[in-house]
Amino acid sequence: MEAVLTTESPGPLEELTRRRIAAREGEDPQATERQHKKGKLTARERIDLLLDKGSFTEVESLRRHRATGFGLERRKPYGDGVITGWGTVDGRTVFVYAHDFRVFGGALGEAHAQKIHKLMDMAIAAGAPLVSLNDGAGARIQEGVSALAGYGGIFQRNTKASGVIPQISVMLGPCAGGAAYSPALTDFVFAVRDISQMFITGPDVVRAVTGEEISQNGLGGADVHAGTSGVAHFVHDDEESCLAEVRYLLSLLPANNRELPPVAAASDPADRPADALLDLVPADGNRSYDIRTVIEELVDDGEYLEVHAFWAQNIVCALARIDGRTVGIVANQPIAMAGVLDIKASEKGARFVQFCDAFNIPLVTLVDVPGFLPGVDQEHDGIIRRGAKLLYAYCNATVPRVSVVLRKAYGGAYIVMDSRSIGADVALAWPGNEIAVMGADGAANVVFRREIAAAADPDEMRREKIDQYKRELVHPYYAAERGLIDEVIDPRETRLMLARSLAMLTTKHAELPRRKHGNPPQ
Repeated sequence: MEAVLTTESPGPLEELTRRRIAAREGEDPQATERQHKKGKLTARERIDLLLDKGSFTEVESLRRHRATGFGLERRKPYGDGVITGWGTVDGRTVFVYAHDFRVFGGALGEAHAQKIHKLMDMAIAAGAPLVSLNDGAGARIQEGVSALAGYGGIFQRNTKASGVIPQISVMLGPCAGGAAYSPALTDFVFAVRDISQMFITGPDVVRAVTGEEISQNGLGGADVHAGTSGVAHFVHDDEESCLAEVRYLLSLLPANNRELPPVAAASDPADRPADALLDLVPADGNRSYDIRTVIEELVDDGEYLEVHAFWAQNIVCALARIDGRTVGIVANQPIAMAGVLDIKASEKGARFVQFCDAFNIPLVTLVDVPGFLPGVDQEHDGIIRRGAKLLYAYCNATVPRVSVVLRKAYGGAYIVMDSRSIGADVALAWPGNEIAVMGADGAANVVFRREIAAAADPDEMRREKIDQYKRELVHPYYAAERGLIDEVIDPRETRLMLARSLAMLTTKHAELPRRKHGNPPQ
């Protein structure tokens, strides 16, 4: 029997339309205006910027909480403060959830969490990236432990998805307490100045416990996490540029760990002359230069995406393309602390190497390193175990690995920066390279200390011994003669050699010993 439509009771389609409008517009007509006055976009506006136009498919838009008490039974908005679904970025499937600050301040309750759990399970099953747009007030206090358990389910799924699908967190508002651990478990964290704040305990708690006075941005703002704590990998001035860069990052990544990264049509010839490299790197090992200018010469069209650009700046980690293929670049940065490896640089490099290895992204390592940073603070803060993280990450990596010694590579830092001895597939060096246990000046003082001390002119004797050490052990071909360098190359050939090596290694297959998992240094 057909349903009869009357003016008194709307038909099923009219009712569906009414509910969809209610879900889209929210319970408070003024909430959107308040969000805009804060300089923030709404959750749906953010999703529209992230995804291809018209591609978003929402799920559970009509979900409502079932909690009672504290007035919750009188407020049951559709969606429960989070928008979930999937769409495409450049035609490739991406799952996304966005906290809707207009509803309960984006606070997480039981139904809210279950929506996110479902979406995360769908992303893992489909093998597609997951992007979270975070703008929430933390756990919904009125729902008590049920809200806390909701976070536990998110953390568990973040961990399950780690190394399986790319996970990207975009911080577009407050993220406090336990909620901050979900972004920390994901692969990349984006933050926007003036509107992003992350902290475990807020300024009020800090003031009460320690007496310190500090603002929200001073405690956990975008620049703090980009440059001081290292929590944020990317920082932007506005939401539009931030979400555009999320799209660019996704274009460089595979959908999951079973796929290779997408290959783009290369408009930049692999054999393009790179004459500028002859002038960019000074022959004098004591003179600094910006390694990013070298990276620009080597990658397609000079385009790359630097990760953690403002934290541990003595090492550069970046994603780019060479001959259309996505690569991860790890490079010492001579203009920051002479490019030495320290605790922060080691941890930054290690996590980036692990990410690239998890998602089949070949690694290119550009080496110009004087060693590990000496100092009491470094030793006492654990440079041994924390520096070993980078070593472990490289040794454990099975993706194609190509290293290039540009200038100098001394001591243990040479070994750690993907040397041939720890598994680099192709090891190249420029003709001015110096690979040694230490610099010639220091080595001569140790090896020839007695001759220098006994000489009538110690300074002249020191100079002679330094020259002798350079002639015998530090010349550019010493490592090549012993098979530790595969080829000494003209710097102008570097891009071509990288492209050829990476093309050769596309079919590389390597397996680690069977094990549940390794136990990396902490």
